[in-house]
Amino acid sequence: MSGHRGRVGVITLAAAVAYAVLGLVKLGSFRATTFDLVIVDQAVRNYANFRPPYIPVLGMFHGRGMEYLQLADHFSPIYALLAPFYWIHDGPASLIVAQALLFAGAIPFIWMFTRRVLGVAPAYLVSAAYALSWPIAQAAAFDAHEVMFVPMLTAIMIERYHAGRTRVAFAAMLALLLVKEDMGLMVAGVGLCLFFMGERWRGVLCAMFGLGAVLLIRSLVTSTFGGATKDFWAYNHLGPDLPGAVLGLLRDPIAAILLPFSEEAKVDTLFLLVWPTLLLCLLSPLSLVALPHVLERMLSDRAQWWQADFQYSAFTVVILLCAGVDGLSRLLRRLERPDAGGSAGESGRDREHAQLKLAWAAAVCAVALTLVPRFALDQLYHPAFYKEPKAAAAEEAVSKVPSGVTVEAVNSIGPALTSRATVLLWRREGYGAPWVVADVSRWEYPFGSLDDQLARVNELQGQGYVKVFERDGYVVLHRP
Repeated sequence: MSGHRGRVGVITLAAAVAYAVLGLVKLGSFRATTFDLVIVDQAVRNYANFRPPYIPVLGMFHGRGMEYLQLADHFSPIYALLAPFYWIHDGPASLIVAQALLFAGAIPFIWMFTRRVLGVAPAYLVSAAYALSWPIAQAAAFDAHEVMFVPMLTAIMIERYHAGRTRVAFAAMLALLLVKEDMGLMVAGVGLCLFFMGERWRGVLCAMFGLGAVLLIRSLVTSTFGGATKDFWAYNHLGPDLPGAVLGLLRDPIAAILLPFSEEAKVDTLFLLVWPTLLLCLLSPLSLVALPHVLERMLSDRAQWWQADFQYSAFTVVILLCAGVDGLSRLLRRLERPDAGGSAGESGRDREHAQLKLAWAAAVCAVALTLVPRFALDQLYHPAFYKEPKAAAAEEAVSKVPSGVTVEAVNSIGPALTSRATVLLWRREGYGAPWVVADVSRWEYPFGSLDDQLARVNELQGQGYVKVFERDGYVVLHRP
């Protein structure tokens, strides 16, 4: 067993290093973004300094002031657990490393679950498939988000429950509620799964508890911290609120059933979620754990939620992978037939099943490998990824901004300044900050076009800002 621990540890460490390199290179080459890395950085830095988790960058963006709480944006008190990383290194690089460790931390639990169900060799292959999986790659490449906690928590929940350690499993399930305001939907999915597997009362209690948690957090907790219920409502095409949306779905149930498949991007994402298990996740009730969260995405009117390009699929990747493992096991049990050969026949059947388990696990790993070139891990073996032509100019522009000031920074520059200045996102509607770092050579969010960025720089100069630096499109402005 000690040999397995070492080998699983090597896979886990290699995955963590790959994820960390992916994020750190983007940070160091000014390809990380203010939205969302600075948002999380400001919250965790405040936790580390025993202050409320203010996120001025988002508060000012929404017109709610510098003392806007992260808990009003997303209910993620679990971010407080990252504070010790900032005691070691105060900066967004700590978030990237912590995220990499948490993503990789799911691997030992996936390995133990798969070993128990399919055997040792498949356990290594399925663990490698997770390490290479496209949802984790996309999340690791896009700043840092609350999803970093979910793969490990769901892996612990599934593996420990399967091992008969229900207290640990339910503790992990409850911890999900501290990750984001909609994680009660995943808890409700656990309830569906348990109900389907015959644990009726436990399933009903989990489903009711999960749905109650969502309603409580969204209607009461976030508003207590200064948020607004409308911030989370992404279903205006169905109705103005939850009762209206439910009525809208009931009026036209056929349209409701077809809605998750109504856009090409939705179909692509749904297929990419189930294909890495060769569709066998659909044979397991474990998939029901992921169902409410997937429907939340696919029924919404926010196109970014449907797509595979962002971090959203990382919420359910472990669930569906474990569901694939369970689905294969269930399929093999269904295919069993009595053998006339007694113990010899049983032995032959066991060998056949072992071969099928190994073949499936190898195919799952192969599918994960075939998807690598399409997603973010592909960048790691391209030399161009480690080079940014404008990096030197960006670094010099950052150096012109003094420490301890408030600065409006273009989206890609904010992460380089956030550890020593109060960063606000540079946009057309200014905040009157004494320092501005702009970019007039390429489009940056949230501007509508490059021309808008150039026009804004000219406006600022007309308002008394002085240009103190300009190179490769970067412009640093200061108002005396």
